[in-house]
Amino acid sequence: MNQVQELEQAILARAERLAAEYRERARRQRDAILRDAAERLGLREQREEAIAKSLGERSFRQQVQASELKMQSHLDQLRWNLVTDVEQRLRERMRSFTADEASYAASLHAYLRHAAAQIESDDLVAELGEKDHRRLAGRWEAIAAEVAPGKSLVLAPEPIETLGGVRVRSADGRIRVDHTFEGRLERLRNHIRQVILERLLPGGLDAGNLFGG
Repeated sequence: MNQVQELEQAILARAERLAAEYRERARRQRDAILRDAAERLGLREQREEAIAKSLGERSFRQQVQASELKMQSHLDQLRWNLVTDVEQRLRERMRSFTADEASYAASLHAYLRHAAAQIESDDLVAELGEKDHRRLAGRWEAIAAEVAPGKSLVLAPEPIETLGGVRVRSADGRIRVDHTFEGRLERLRNHIRQVILERLLPGGLDAGNLFGG
């Protein structure tokens, strides 16, 4: 397993650990929602028994369906808030990771090496964030010789907006490998969200289950 694959697994592992931290919070909120729903439905049933007799089953079911839709909307909002919260925590972890210069430098070198091997061109351009650009510009020739032997890997004159990582492209701009944090997160986002949802909201937290459906 190479360092690129190890980092991908590390990102997913972080998402799982963060999701576990929020699982208890999600359960407490679920219990509160269930209690509130039960109380509201109990009061509503008492008030609407007389109405149901006159309006009939169809009218009553319409009102129950409206309650289900409202509850589903609330749960959807809760789910979205939890997912975005975990993703924000991942960004915070990435900032901490970039502060560990030794580990972060090893990852950058692995990204560069992988991108250089993937791009079928001998003339390459590496794009870094502002902090990495300042830190590595003075020793770029040595880094390029190490990670891309036999190829010309120059550092772009202007930094790019990124939390960390590197973007490498062919000199003609036709081929690009994006190993920035944002680029890798975008590729992994669907899988990360699936992992988060499985940990935070396991089975049963659907509006239909609240109403015996």
